[in-house]
Amino acid sequence: MSDFGNSTDIAWFVAHTYSGYENKVRDNILKIIENRADMKDKILEVRVPTVTRIEKQDGVEVEIEEKVYPSYVLVKMMMTDETWHVIRNIRGVTGFVGPGSRPVPLTDEEIAAIGIEEAKPELAFREGDSIRVKSGPLAGYLGVVDSISEDLRTVKVVTSIFNRETTVELPSTDIEPVIG
Repeated sequence: MSDFGNSTDIAWFVAHTYSGYENKVRDNILKIIENRADMKDKILEVRVPTVTRIEKQDGVEVEIEEKVYPSYVLVKMMMTDETWHVIRNIRGVTGFVGPGSRPVPLTDEEIAAIGIEEAKPELAFREGDSIRVKSGPLAGYLGVVDSISEDLRTVKVVTSIFNRETTVELPSTDIEPVIG
């Protein structure tokens, strides 16, 4: 057995498959998640990264989807003895990427390089903070952060336009905190 214990850390792992089995393995993992309630919180996402190319065949342009990493399936999961056993025993899986039978999670740098998750921006302000709009059509305006979107990409700001309090939605990169 693998002896991973019962870790609660979620990370991306890479399962190695037989060539041509990537989609079958992904589909089987998704079926297991669907059928076993205890796996829904442990195996969160399964991906077979692809890229679409346009190729001419007999003078006609055809879209072709190619696997970016043939023979690999990316799995965002909590690595426990049970999840290791479930994934490892799916037909077509030869093992996890890592030394011996010890899976190694992808690093943040690898995740960014692969592009499977967009990094959330780090914000220097919170709801209720005073801010200054630094770019865009409202550059120079002052306001107060009313709310921040879940993905941290947009911010609702209450500002004064024509002497009226107005709530505007701005990209989080267009504002900065007012210090002092």
